[in-house]
Amino acid sequence: MILVTGATGFLGAELAKELILRGNNIRCTKRSSSSIPQILQPYAAKIEWVDADLMDFDALEMALEGITQVYNCAAFVSLKQADKEPMIRTNVRGTANLVDICVEKGMRMVHTSSVAAVGEAKPGELITENHHLDSSTENDGYAISKLESEMEVWRGIAEGLDAVIVNPTIIIGASAGTAGSGQIFETVRQGLKFYTGGTIGFVDVQDVAKCMIALMETDISGERYIINAENRPYKQIFEEIAVCFGVKPPATLAKPWMMELAWRGASVLGFLTGKAPALDKTSARAASVTREFDNSKIKKAIGFEFKPVSESIKEICITLRH
Repeated sequence: MILVTGATGFLGAELAKELILRGNNIRCTKRSSSSIPQILQPYAAKIEWVDADLMDFDALEMALEGITQVYNCAAFVSLKQADKEPMIRTNVRGTANLVDICVEKGMRMVHTSSVAAVGEAKPGELITENHHLDSSTENDGYAISKLESEMEVWRGIAEGLDAVIVNPTIIIGASAGTAGSGQIFETVRQGLKFYTGGTIGFVDVQDVAKCMIALMETDISGERYIINAENRPYKQIFEEIAVCFGVKPPATLAKPWMMELAWRGASVLGFLTGKAPALDKTSARAASVTREFDNSKIKKAIGFEFKPVSESIKEICITLRH
């Protein structure tokens, strides 16, 4: 039996759907307050939903009864500074609980980390799985939570856990709607004036799900894999989205000093409204940085070919237009 944690989220839901389309009946965990995503509603008969928070060890142990394969997609994500410590604590403790049960029961796990937990390469070099984030100099709460969660999986592997780790780049897909990476599309559609000078990796959500399933079905253990289709400048991505929507592409470069002003302004606005800032310091600075990722390890491991980013962009724009 297969268990998916975080199946109410963007990636988890897509992964659950992909598993069902391959003929599996699955069990999914969710928080009692979470609603079932629209893309999984047609498959209600194939999914056994269990209310189990990863922080609740006993509930998690019950949810894992009779399970042999675990896909861990659950994570607390927030840009709010006030959420930094709770986010780190929740993501790390939740992963540790899951790892402990999987070690004890001999289950195989595919753990979803992020390239936020992968370090930097020298200028002009591609970032590989051998790069590691320096937690002593990192301030981004999400990156720290992902790094320390990954460390729990490595600890489990040292204790005999059969597991692999995936580190996706920016995951895009129509089912995101206007949340998460979908905000990029909605912002361009509304008439974005500025672009940033950075470059980052992008990958389709369906490809991430397919890579995770393919890795689960191998006997590979104790490895991490960057899941990335293409490295693209933000400017190029914004232009493609604008063309798809038939709107004017952003024409003004937002220089790093302008981004500094923007995140400070967003922070003040967030404080006054009580809402999460639309932009935080880490995101603002990252938007002007070039980070290019090497995807050769995953391609070699499972013989995978990624969907072109331009194809994903077209699909997302068509969905959002309707």
